[in-house]
Amino acid sequence: MDALTVLIVDDHQFFRDGVRALLDAQSDMEYVGEATTGEEAIRLSAEMQPDVVLMDVHMPGMGGVDATHQIMKNSPQIRVLVVTMFEDDHLVFAAMRAGARGYLLKGVRHEDMVRAIRAVGNGDAIFSPAIATKLVSYFSTLQPAHLAPVFPELSQREREILALLAQGCKNAEIAERLVVSPKSVRNYVSNVISKLQVADRAQAILRAKDAGLGK
Repeated sequence: MDALTVLIVDDHQFFRDGVRALLDAQSDMEYVGEATTGEEAIRLSAEMQPDVVLMDVHMPGMGGVDATHQIMKNSPQIRVLVVTMFEDDHLVFAAMRAGARGYLLKGVRHEDMVRAIRAVGNGDAIFSPAIATKLVSYFSTLQPAHLAPVFPELSQREREILALLAQGCKNAEIAERLVVSPKSVRNYVSNVISKLQVADRAQAILRAKDAGLGK
């Protein structure tokens, strides 16, 4: 059986060196390269076609969530395992929507990291215990009535941004929480206003609050 090829994406040299040493110690894994930005991750993934990409979230330039989305769009057979310090709910679900097959927190034991890479490489999904608990808690609170989306004319990301607007978040805060650029947030807000056929941001927020978003 061929070794799993792994691309490391992280802007911290110490972390990349540690993971590379871990991979080199495994007979069934092969390090094929490393990237420090989302843009570089997309390029190297297209060139190398690794089995698994270990993806950080916060990096200079394009973040890991947007990079994951683009990698999955270009090469859906590649499996992305997010490895990050952050366990924010928005990041977890954003990574899942982008196509990540797993979400680990940095600091996991070496054997857990190796097991996660093997699992994702074999097509399974895997999450750190803390993240798995969040997922179970989230889905256990869903009721059938909540499954029908409000504002079906909006995309999932647009509804998410509208809900954050209704909570009083500014564009910069939304960009930071969702790990997207402020320009992307402005474009999403413009799309929301257009699709809801309202005059401005304030009217969109009123519509959202009337529909129960932002609570």
